[in-house]
Amino acid sequence: MADALLFNPRTYDPAHFDPETRRLLRATVDWFEERGKRRIIEDYRTRAWLGDFLDFAAKEGLFAAFLTPTAEAGGDAGKRWDTARIAALNEILGFYGLDYWYAWQVTILGLGPVWQSDNAAARARAAELLGQGEVFAFGLSEKAHGADIYSTDMLLTPDGEGGFRATGSKYYIGNGNKAGLVSVFGRRTDVEGPDGYVFFAADSRHPAYHLVKNVVDSSKYVSEFRLEDYPVTADDVLHTGRAAFDAALNTVNVGKFNLCTASIGICEHAMYEAVTHARNRILYGRPVTAFPHVRRELTDAYVRLAGMKLFSDRAVDYFRTAGPDDRRYLLFNPMTKMKVTTEGEKVIDLMWDVIAAKGFEKDNYFAQAAVEIRGLPKLEGTVHVNLALILKFMGNHLLAPAAYEPVPTRLDAADDAFLFRQGPARGLGSVRFHDWRPAFDAYDRLPNVARFREQADALCDFVRTAAPDEAQSRDLDLLLAVGQLFALVVHAQLVLEQAALTGLDDDVLDELFAVLVRDFSGHAVELHGKDSATEAQQAWALGAVRRPVVDEARTARVWARVEALSGAYEMKP
Repeated sequence: MADALLFNPRTYDPAHFDPETRRLLRATVDWFEERGKRRIIEDYRTRAWLGDFLDFAAKEGLFAAFLTPTAEAGGDAGKRWDTARIAALNEILGFYGLDYWYAWQVTILGLGPVWQSDNAAARARAAELLGQGEVFAFGLSEKAHGADIYSTDMLLTPDGEGGFRATGSKYYIGNGNKAGLVSVFGRRTDVEGPDGYVFFAADSRHPAYHLVKNVVDSSKYVSEFRLEDYPVTADDVLHTGRAAFDAALNTVNVGKFNLCTASIGICEHAMYEAVTHARNRILYGRPVTAFPHVRRELTDAYVRLAGMKLFSDRAVDYFRTAGPDDRRYLLFNPMTKMKVTTEGEKVIDLMWDVIAAKGFEKDNYFAQAAVEIRGLPKLEGTVHVNLALILKFMGNHLLAPAAYEPVPTRLDAADDAFLFRQGPARGLGSVRFHDWRPAFDAYDRLPNVARFREQADALCDFVRTAAPDEAQSRDLDLLLAVGQLFALVVHAQLVLEQAALTGLDDDVLDELFAVLVRDFSGHAVELHGKDSATEAQQAWALGAVRRPVVDEARTARVWARVEALSGAYEMKP
């Protein structure tokens, strides 16, 4: 039976999009389905380059349609930067294999500095390359410095004719083997400090561009490359000075959002396989799904996955509604990157505990899902980096709400132009949010929503009365425990908002909140055990522990939804 919460290629019809978007998304699904599971898994195992997929995308104009802003579309109404349909494609590509998603993802990153640039020639060149089916790359990180852009060793020396000669290497750069345009971050040798930063466009086929190697054992081509006296003309310069720094961070703001829906796609495909296997596996004369612990693990996996989808779908609306006076997306963005992707790891682990050795078999999607799901929390900034970023918003979000008009569901065919004029990447502490409490008030009839609300209110008391002092504010280990508690409140808020907009079944929602109550209690106990936690913080932590409200009938109804996934989808051989 098809489940409306989960992507199912057999029944997929994105009717909420315009006809051309529907055609492209359905054509992508059909391409993978016609390819079949055996071929997709074999390509994954042999680390084959994704040439066939990129040929398909070029033929259909897929990347050009989805990644060309209206301003560069030349009047083509099918081209726009629309976060809702980008998210839909992320989910599909994750469902079939993260390698396909990765080539698309780093193309998005490579385009970020270009679409933010005032260089009309570079933008026109990028639009033309997209139309030709080329992929792009984002040349930011380096072997010695990682993504520490303050310390770049990509050096640009003035050539005396208004341009530069660039020399240096970049490391961990996706698509660096084939990119028609690589956005490269460096610094001038004749200017000190941030005024010397430069973002410029390079071509991977230029003789001064030297591809060193693929640094991972994967179909993903995550390159090391080196420029040797590479000529950079005025037409190649995308940003200079502080604007180059801002372009780097704002590009990551755009790109990191894609990790959540890729994680969702991985979990959905793996869930079909796991439930089907467990339901049909006989152990001690009974189906594996007859055992209570198996039902609990698969039910928890299902509702966690539902929460991932609800949060991510609602976050799309805030991304698309963002503007200079509404920067709430700057909180919800690292939340999707950090919280949703780590939830994905939990979902896979819960299912893997059930199917055990089956999860290693080479003929299943699950084996690659179990590996690939680990990568997403570690891309575009670690979990720790994004948790630390989330903490910057905690005081304003919990205690100082501001008035905003309600944000509707944003599935309209509009261009999300603000993402490429975000402005300076600073001032996070001044971002304001709408009141989180009404989302909870709307569901106070559900016992576990009400119980979690008690914990959220307790966190507000913590911020008022027992917040980390000046010394503790330098103890990142303690702060990260606090960040996990705050992240749960934000996660729960957007889940509830999306549940109200979509009419989500109360049983699924209350079962999910039973899981969130347990999670909050677990992080509170973790905070209690931190070395630097004060007596007041320790007392608060234990006082915030709650037991979920048990309802066996509710849990049984949700389990029936999970069990119905058995046989609901299997990719053809």
